[in-house]
Amino acid sequence: MDKHFEIVRNLAPFSEKEWESALPLFSFKNYAANEMIFSAADKPLQIHFLIEGIGRYFYIDIEGRERNKSLVKPGGAFASISTLVSGEGSPFFTQAITACCTGAIAYSDLIKLSEQNNNWATFLRRVYENLALKKERREAGFLLLSARQRYEEFLRDFEGQSERLPLKHVAMYLGITDVSLSRIRKEMGLT
Repeated sequence: MDKHFEIVRNLAPFSEKEWESALPLFSFKNYAANEMIFSAADKPLQIHFLIEGIGRYFYIDIEGRERNKSLVKPGGAFASISTLVSGEGSPFFTQAITACCTGAIAYSDLIKLSEQNNNWATFLRRVYENLALKKERREAGFLLLSARQRYEEFLRDFEGQSERLPLKHVAMYLGITDVSLSRIRKEMGLT
């Protein structure tokens, strides 16, 4: 799994030996487009690192409407922090939007690795830092940017991958309707 090693190594300076010693703790799985990784109320005890593809976190409201919480690209991860920390069921669903490949590790194994090895401790810290930064930027985008500015930011963030996503998922992620996204795309000359 060379791609997985590259993703992990982007966050901490692992040697191949360190990676190879941890490799038996990972399980690798391919997901078909639209396949669920885990669902609301599940209690996933693993972190699923995305190696290939694009996925999403989403909620379903009481009226049955889906609301995208986050989109995930290679290098990101799927996990329910509320499950990992307090044992609660996941409040959201996770799903592969395109065909995806993940490398999953039990959170307890990741904690053990981080207690035994500084590079794994650095890796875990950076995973949480990246999560906090992503959430902070998303919040600022909703509070400070127009829908078009959010879309432009999305295009920069998902450069080269955005065309793989159905526009309905992009619109949900941006917090706008499909019609609004179509109008923005037309103004930008993208349709």
